Amino acid sequence: MSDTLINAFEMPFQLYEVLDTEKLCEAERFNEYNRETFDAILDTADKIATDLFLPHNHIADQNEPTFDGKHVHMIDDVKVAFDAFREAGFIAARYSFEDGGMQLPETVITALSAYFMAANPSTTGYPFLTAAAINVISHFASDELKAQFMPRMLTGDFTGTMALTEPHAGSSLADIKTTAVPQEDGTYRISGSKIYISGGDHQLSDNIVHLVLAKIPGGPPGVKGISLFVVPKYRLDASGQVDKHNDVQLAGLLHKLGYRGTTSTVLSFGEKDDCHGYLVGEAHKGLSYMFMMMNEARIGVGFGAAMIGYRGYLYSLDYAKERTQGRVAPNLKPTDPPATIIQHGDVKRMLLAQKAFSEGGMSLCLYGSNLLDRIATCDDEEERQSLTQLLDLLTPIIKSWPSEYGPKANDLGIQVLGGSGYTREYLAEQFWRDNRLNPIHEGTNGIQALDLTFRKIWQSNGKGVAYLQREMLSTFESATGDESKALVQKVSPYLGKLHALLEKLAAQMQLPEVQHSLSANAQAMMNIFASIVVSWKWIKQAHAAEKGLQNTADEKKINYYRGKIQAAKYYIDWELPLIDRDLALIDESNDVCASMQANWF
Repeated sequence: MSDTLINAFEMPFQLYEVLDTEKLCEAERFNEYNRETFDAILDTADKIATDLFLPHNHIADQNEPTFDGKHVHMIDDVKVAFDAFREAGFIAARYSFEDGGMQLPETVITALSAYFMAANPSTTGYPFLTAAAINVISHFASDELKAQFMPRMLTGDFTGTMALTEPHAGSSLADIKTTAVPQEDGTYRISGSKIYISGGDHQLSDNIVHLVLAKIPGGPPGVKGISLFVVPKYRLDASGQVDKHNDVQLAGLLHKLGYRGTTSTVLSFGEKDDCHGYLVGEAHKGLSYMFMMMNEARIGVGFGAAMIGYRGYLYSLDYAKERTQGRVAPNLKPTDPPATIIQHGDVKRMLLAQKAFSEGGMSLCLYGSNLLDRIATCDDEEERQSLTQLLDLLTPIIKSWPSEYGPKANDLGIQVLGGSGYTREYLAEQFWRDNRLNPIHEGTNGIQALDLTFRKIWQSNGKGVAYLQREMLSTFESATGDESKALVQKVSPYLGKLHALLEKLAAQMQLPEVQHSLSANAQAMMNIFASIVVSWKWIKQAHAAEKGLQNTADEKKINYYRGKIQAAKYYIDWELPLIDRDLALIDESNDVCASMQANWF
């Protein structure tokens, strides 16, 4: 089967026909770029991902890292790929030229990451985690800490992690027990354990910089008492060189369902009372610092889920084009040649669903990244605030919807392969295993649903929702093609239903019984919001495809655009109507889940 990571038409379509990414080059920060330079960067990403990440994806899955009590060992291919990624400058992609970065728009950074996520999400985890850690340090750490750690993290000589979760406290960070005791020299002594720390130990870099959430004794209780610390695996000497081990111990490796090539670690800090930590920003504001950076992180999770789903889609599509089985009317005689399974209606249904889920998620996440760029380059303060409110509203959806439906796409990919999909000799089952993590990390999808239902919808007096409606209506008005107009007519009534539901809830939200049922039904609210938003993104794609059809005679491009329109039709005809159930559940304050008692199970 083909090693193509992404259809050659897909990324140009998303970037330039749906999002008009070239317009960003008019901003001063990006004026040294143009479409040709963006495309050259994406070509480089495609080549490195195809040549160095893809070949060991399955090998790393079968030969996961091991720990001999002193060191972590992994296959050599991971180091080769990691070094190529960092030498290309991709870890520093978002940072300024002065800092040694590429100063790329977030939209393009997300697009280039697509090739690596599709090729090998496990190895890609190491540079991506490092970039996330740099992002926090660059925004909130002191100039001294930045000078000590950022330059070598930007080059990949040092890598980074986020050490948040503890064995007894998963998403409930208010209950963490890791402590940070202040010292006379301004440093802190860190003591505690962290679990599920991806990339927490390895031999890929000279140092590993952990961002650790901990509580300073005497601070406020709960989340208001959480502080953030830089805790390197090795301390630096006076000249800034790697020096003594910093009493950060690897307690063991965890063995995951998927993402097996990325070390998942249990870390122990301060077993010898000699773990030095360095406060980031102000004391007791650690959680707020982390959450300020969550938009980018959650877009990354959603996009990763979409790309693993997309890779599984292309894999099953290739199989369906080659595998023969059965016959299709009217050629049903035993003497007629067998048909390739892509000709069967139910296989078409499964492939359409995969296409709709993965390409819909891809478009949604690229839009989120584009919002980050629009915010960063917007000169109008009021418009910038509106865009920020829109991104805050959409972030739970951008994280959750692709990570819900990316694995569903991979599940359908297994089904398309039939018995072969259930064997480890084919890759379809690994795609599903790798993707199954995404509904869990960076805040489980259930937590995202609660965040959307009780906070994001209502914040700033619903300004994010109002701006979203304006953006949707603008798309609907511009969708002038016959097929996109027909799709708008099907989606528009759901906007009215959502508006009426929110008006009703706004009047009832303070009632305890409504809050009680709504808490249990938050996933239904997520389904409603996300399905309408994804339908909007599919109308946007369908309209762009209609325009594309008017400007090409290339048969391959015509087929590509027709496929886009058909996938939009599938999603809006087959998937969107499923939220009628959710609308009814919320409207009637259904309490079936809320009223269930623990001892009834």
